[in-house]
Amino acid sequence: MSQMHQQTAGAGSTCPGCEEPLESGDLFCGACGYDLSAQPAGSDDRPTVAMNGSSSAAPPDASSQWPVAPDVDSSDMPVPAHLPTDLPVTESSGGEPSPNAGDGPAERPAEPDEYPLPAPGAPPEPEPADPRAVLSEPTPPAGTKLCVACRSGRVDPDGYCENCGHAQPRERDHMEQQLDAVAAVSDRGLRHHRNEDAFAISSAALPDGSPAVVAIVCDGVSSATRPDEASLAASRAANETLLDALPRGTHPQQAMHDAILAAADAVNALAAEPTQAREHSPHQNAPACTLVGSIVAGGLLVVGWVGDSRAYWVPDDRSSPTVRLTEDDSWAAQMVAAGLMNEAEAYADERAHAITGWLGADAYELEPHTASFKPDRAGVVVVCTDGLWNYAEAVEEMARAVPVDSALRPLHSAQVLVGHALDGGGHDNVTVAILPFRLVPQGAGSA
Repeated sequence: MSQMHQQTAGAGSTCPGCEEPLESGDLFCGACGYDLSAQPAGSDDRPTVAMNGSSSAAPPDASSQWPVAPDVDSSDMPVPAHLPTDLPVTESSGGEPSPNAGDGPAERPAEPDEYPLPAPGAPPEPEPADPRAVLSEPTPPAGTKLCVACRSGRVDPDGYCENCGHAQPRERDHMEQQLDAVAAVSDRGLRHHRNEDAFAISSAALPDGSPAVVAIVCDGVSSATRPDEASLAASRAANETLLDALPRGTHPQQAMHDAILAAADAVNALAAEPTQAREHSPHQNAPACTLVGSIVAGGLLVVGWVGDSRAYWVPDDRSSPTVRLTEDDSWAAQMVAAGLMNEAEAYADERAHAITGWLGADAYELEPHTASFKPDRAGVVVVCTDGLWNYAEAVEEMARAVPVDSALRPLHSAQVLVGHALDGGGHDNVTVAILPFRLVPQGAGSA
């Protein structure tokens, strides 16, 4: 067990209680009786210990002062004194210290007396881009075709989106055109993967200044190679030939005949493929199509055709009969003409739509059909492919399908007829042209 040491008064000391002088060996103050053996309570404070183990705090006596470096070391050379300002100072940012670094807290830079303002009307300086922002896709150049499905991917030359792979609708999937006196609509239908029909409508002036209006409709033969190219080439060639011949005074019926021959030449030219192409596909048929056209000029109604596309005459006065103006080049038509079947039986046969005449390099013999009519009343000519008349084959059905205001609204009427075919099933491409025929009174325009 430890023993507590009793403190005694020393010579020259004074009483802590009354400060009276004490003599050596006194245990109690003679004046106030203070117990000189009482020990003062120790402090609970503990010095802060530095990380290197030395105390960072010490009593404020001589031992807490900075040690003075000896003047000489073991080599009798004076030891250089180091001041705090001699130590290298580095800013936290890694740059050079300010002139007053190490002397105390850095002073804040003085605020400017004036701030510069932008000139009136000057554009504001752009703010720096936020690196966290997601960069958007660059704007595609003007004219770039974008996908109709994802609205962002570019469409490659094959017609598919480079982003999502969606097949794009072709330009010919649905086409509409209207002139002052004629209109046409063509649609891919609901079952075919492309539109193999084509049309051309136009107007020209005859030598006497009266108008001539033209409508050409072609149907590509699906069993042949490139039927869509064949129908397009035929419709363009026939239309260009008519626009060249009619202003020169060629009779409309003769001009129609020549236009069909020109269309046949254009389709035949498509078969002139390189020898290598024929070696790779030796069993492909040459491009082929059908054609039907109509001209309204000088009080005449002229039609021409090859194949099974048709033209109908539908009078404005529906009490008058509707008339089919063309005869099909088809197996069914031949059976009816030969008296071997009636029309209902022939068209119910699976061979009914096998055509016996067409435009193409492998056609048996080209026989253009043309006819001229001089109606005695106003009406419209419906020029169409079998994509329509399959759903309105009889003349009575066609009369009911054609709107009564067709002569005044030809484009609307063509749209209605295409819709009629689509509502019926849309098994084929559908193309319809509406060409109004206005009755010219006798003697009108004569001198």
